Amino acid sequence: MKNQQKYIGVDLGGTNITAGIVTHCGEILHKLTISTKAYRKSDEIIADIIMLINKLLDKNGMDISDIKSIGADSPGAIDVNKGEVIFAGNLNWIHIPLKDELQKAFSISCFVGNDANVAALAEALFGAGKGKKSILLMTLGTGIGGGYIKDGRIQAGFHGVGAEIGHFILFPEGRECTCGNKGCFEAYASATGIINMGKDAIKENPDCMIAKRAFNNPSNITAKIIIDSAKENDKIALKIFGDYTRYIAYGIINIINLINPEVIIIGGGISRAGDFLLDSIKTQVTPRIFCKQAPYSDIILSKMGNEAGIIGAAMLS
Repeated sequence: MKNQQKYIGVDLGGTNITAGIVTHCGEILHKLTISTKAYRKSDEIIADIIMLINKLLDKNGMDISDIKSIGADSPGAIDVNKGEVIFAGNLNWIHIPLKDELQKAFSISCFVGNDANVAALAEALFGAGKGKKSILLMTLGTGIGGGYIKDGRIQAGFHGVGAEIGHFILFPEGRECTCGNKGCFEAYASATGIINMGKDAIKENPDCMIAKRAFNNPSNITAKIIIDSAKENDKIALKIFGDYTRYIAYGIINIINLINPEVIIIGGGISRAGDFLLDSIKTQVTPRIFCKQAPYSDIILSKMGNEAGIIGAAMLS
């Protein structure tokens, strides 16, 4: 029975691959990380995943028979029934049968899910969404990921590619998005979105705090520089930050009106701004609520951090 309570979770990203041994309580016993080298062919990357799992087992004196199942996440669109990565742009993967390859190597049950969905599952089971009936995780990073969990199960839509909240349209014919469309939520409310706002601002305001902290080089601008400048009441940074959180609020209002989850959890690198970010978002959301006479989704910060992918992947079944 003891062996049946250990799982392996694999978090496959465009930069790194991390694998961990995870208990049924969501505790990571040990983990290893290697560089993805995403420019390579899929079979080379999958070979590295298999190698990493075997190395993880060896280092812990374990055999694959000690593991109940293996779960892996991947960015992009996933056919969860087949365990196939339909499309992952930053890996250049199209119709890659990741589940089949893992099962060939290890001969135990294997599962594959979208990275944001499995992170949401981890938050629902062990993090900020624990004990909640329904949660929506919004990850604010280079792009925007989304995962919707209801009654402890991932809700990925009929075709398995739902909850792609980064790509609903905020502004028709707006900013170009990496997906090829214009005006996507991601183009405005991601870290990339706020950085682009900062780059535009220093052209007209070369003496602002953002420009000084970036040594007047637009390529040095980060989301942290802008947010830290806003915290110090720099007028230009405050204007950018206010616009930025208003864009996030637009997305949250759409989510509330569409699915009305019990909680909306904000994760990703931007969430490290903490209550400064959360308070501004809530201030922008409240006046835009459709039905002001009824309660609406609580908006909170994530708790799982970078470990959400490994833990959520391990819990796939």
